[in-house]
Amino acid sequence: MTGAPFHLTMPERRLTSVVFASPHSGRDYSEAFRNSSVLDEHTIRSSEDAFVEDLLDCVPTFGAPLLAACAPRAYVDVNRGADELDPAVINGIRPSAHNPRVASGLGVIPRVVAGGRAIYSGKLSREEAEDRIAGVWRPYHDCLHSLLESALAQFGEAILVDMHSMPHEAMDSIAAAGAKRPEIVIGDRFGAAAASPVVEQIEAAFCAAGFRTLRNAPFAGAYITQTYGRPSRGMHAVQIEIDRSLYMNEREIRPNGNYLGFKRILAGILAEIATIGNRERRIPLAAE
Repeated sequence: MTGAPFHLTMPERRLTSVVFASPHSGRDYSEAFRNSSVLDEHTIRSSEDAFVEDLLDCVPTFGAPLLAACAPRAYVDVNRGADELDPAVINGIRPSAHNPRVASGLGVIPRVVAGGRAIYSGKLSREEAEDRIAGVWRPYHDCLHSLLESALAQFGEAILVDMHSMPHEAMDSIAAAGAKRPEIVIGDRFGAAAASPVVEQIEAAFCAAGFRTLRNAPFAGAYITQTYGRPSRGMHAVQIEIDRSLYMNEREIRPNGNYLGFKRILAGILAEIATIGNRERRIPLAAE
């Protein structure tokens, strides 16, 4: 990894305790990484939350920081713990207690991309894995931790809105059961990562714009939500998954004809979410 591990855009004036982040939209696929993979340049992007950083580029105008990973998820996944190491892809790692994310090939150094397609033909050295964690994972989390702590100091609370995208097919089982297909999944670790008023106001912002929402199924939030969501400290973390088909052609990984319209509608939702952290709309510091 030779480029910056993340891109941080700060507002001219910080007006809200909300921090927006996009941990999976990075697309800095270095030549060395591409050469190490057996996948072509298109397939290797299949796990990427393409265009999410661009969809969020308005949030600094609402007084909120925007943190986005530059390194792709296929290279190192900042939404995993640094110790979620996969012995099937990293030499010198001993098998440990069962971890479903690692077992499925989606540890901190992923073994596969979407559809279970292997990234490498063999294993990486432990030194390579540790270099990726040191060069990307730690700087990203150092920055995220600093942003949340500064929000806590300035506003008495911190609200992390961790933005992701999901394949349209992720909701197939729900649609097959006869329910209307959700377009937005809001994850709060079943109430453990954020106080109810935070989640309710975020959900209300999407619903008011006409989107169908669902909570915690099939995505309740992973490492970032679990780690930074501490409602008893006034630190709230919510993961938001957006159906990719709303704004992109998933097969071709390019914006579709709805992209600009969706981005405009989303900007209004994000503006509303940012106001949740304004002083005049302060939420309770502890989970109810």
